[in-house]
Order: sequence, then structure tokens, then C-alpha cells
Amino acid sequence: MANVVNLTCYPVKGCAGTSMSDAFMTPAGLAHDRSFMVISEDGIFRTQRRHPRLALIRPAVSADGTRLTLDSADSTAGHGTVRLDVTTTAPRRDVDLFGAAFQGIDQGDEVAAWLSEVLDAPSRLVRVPPEHDRIADGLIPGPSGYADSSAVHLLSCASLALLNRRMAERGAPPLSMGRFRPNIVVDGLDGHDHESGGDWTALPHAEDRARRITIGSTELGYAKLAVRCAVTLVAQEVGARQGPEPLRTLAGYRRAANGGVVFGTKFSVITPGKLSVGNEVAVNEWGDAEP
Repeated sequence: MANVVNLTCYPVKGCAGTSMSDAFMTPAGLAHDRSFMVISEDGIFRTQRRHPRLALIRPAVSADGTRLTLDSADSTAGHGTVRLDVTTTAPRRDVDLFGAAFQGIDQGDEVAAWLSEVLDAPSRLVRVPPEHDRIADGLIPGPSGYADSSAVHLLSCASLALLNRRMAERGAPPLSMGRFRPNIVVDGLDGHDHESGGDWTALPHAEDRARRITIGSTELGYAKLAVRCAVTLVAQEVGARQGPEPLRTLAGYRRAANGGVVFGTKFSVITPGKLSVGNEVAVNEWGDAEP
């Protein structure tokens, strides 16, 4: 039986995540996930691709979303902690996310000054406005906040285990699941192994073939495979790039037909609801794997 082994919310896009034992899945993903975003002064979103130190910023958001705290995992830098009352009424700013135009609610000068110091680049913090109506594309499209694309990123333990085995063959050390920043980590997910004569067995990348999944009272629908980028080169615990892995190894066996390397799966939310670590993962519909 497949089950959830970890749930992680990333309140500020590109920053550290918060593991949870219980969560609520909204129409746009886990509550508060990617609901804030760091931007440049001209509104372009900041990413670990260019600012890997984002990984060292640890957000904590209150359950009702009205309070946000940021501190830095780099205790030697002396950045301290910034706390703010989240505003949804401040003026909107134009923001750019992968060339797409959206709006964000500016969260003020104090947090902007703190972020600018930590990242050594002029920065501001914005929140998704209540009127945000972004629909991410995919086989099953759905609402999304400031995530790269679809609202939910799911990855299986078996997929990571296979990657680490292949990297070991190259003499590379294993990577933790945190390197890939999934929202939901599952273990024991079954997939139909055609090469073994039709037996059902736990397989790497079974999540690629799951089209509809029920976890707790939540139902998710397959959107697309997760195309991996240079963020996977960033060691999250130190906020710095470390070598060519995992992209070098993934390029050898996870190239997508339309380009790029894929690892993990993006889902849209069909039915919001509660989910918890330990919940069974029930696949209601399977499809064919793309790569």
C-alpha cells in the first residue's frame, strides 16, 4: 500500500520549506504554498537559479496567513529575524514570472530591506492577491499561485532511490529528497510493470502514470511531468551550487520527448481537502508514461 511519508509547504517561492504532519489542500495547492515571492525592484521574480541563498531563508506563516516570519539559516551572517503582518490591501505591483505578467501585493519596506541584505541584491516581497486567477496548463489544468507551473509537485521514494543508484555508478554521492523540493513524497506507489508479465510491483517513476490520485479527502489530477532546471544543482542546506548532479545523471535516462530532463510529477487539485503524513495514496486512474 502506498502512503504519504512527507508533506512540505514552501510559503515563499524559492525559499526553504516547512515539513508538516497535516495539511489542507486548497484549489491552488497546499495552504500558503508559494503564496509569497521575492522580486527585483523591477518586478522580476528571484530564483535559486541566480540567487541560491534563497534556500537559506526560512519562512514561517501563521495558520490564518496573517503573520509571516523570515530568518536565515546562516547564523554567522547576523541577519536576525524579520516579522510582519501580512497585508492584502496594499498597492499592487506588476510582477513577472517566466515572462508572464501577474500582480503582487507589496509587503513593505522592512522586509524588503532584510531580503536585500540577505541576498545582496535590491529585493521586495509580494503576496498573491485575492483576485489572482492564474490557471496553470497541463493535461488537467488548475489554479496555481506563484509555483513554477502546476500547484502540486509529487515525487516517490522509489524514483529517488533509482537516481541515487545511478549516481553511485558514476561515483557521485546520494542526494536527499529536499534537493527536488516536492510538496508530497510517497512511498510504495505501485505501477504496472509490463516487462514482468503483468505483475504489480512498486516501481520508480510510477507517479508518471498516475492520472487521478486520492489522498485523505483530497483528489489530485495529473497535469504534467516536472522538468528539472538548475535549482536541482543547489545544495539546499548551504545555499550554493554543488557540481553537475543530478542533471548530469538524469540526462542519461530521463530525457523528455519534447526536451529537457524530467523527474517527479505536477498535479492540479480536483477536490480540496485535508491530507496527512501516513495517508494511503489511492490511484484511481492510470495512464501511459510519457518519457
